[in-house]
Amino acid sequence: MDMITTTELRTKTSDVIMALLAGESVNIIHRSKIIGEIKPQKYQNKPLSQEDIAKIKAAAKRMNLPKLTDKQLSRNYRNHIMKKYGKSIS
Repeated sequence: MDMITTTELRTKTSDVIMALLAGESVNIIHRSKIIGEIKPQKYQNKPLSQEDIAKIKAAAKRMNLPKLTDKQLSRNYRNHIMKKYGKSIS
């Protein structure tokens, strides 16, 4: 798939997705003019590995942050919003 019109873009999205997954780029045509290009991403987001998760947990433990309850979090948030915007917000 090399070119696609704006009408076909609405009706043949699965074809566009398959072309992108295959590494192809697709030009978009509107009223007989090429108006843009859709290109696949250069990299794909990968899920975190168990090692990455362990590193994040270790870093959080080293930070030694205080344990807050939901009530304390809510109170801190409300105080911040009141300082920032004032009492006019309900």
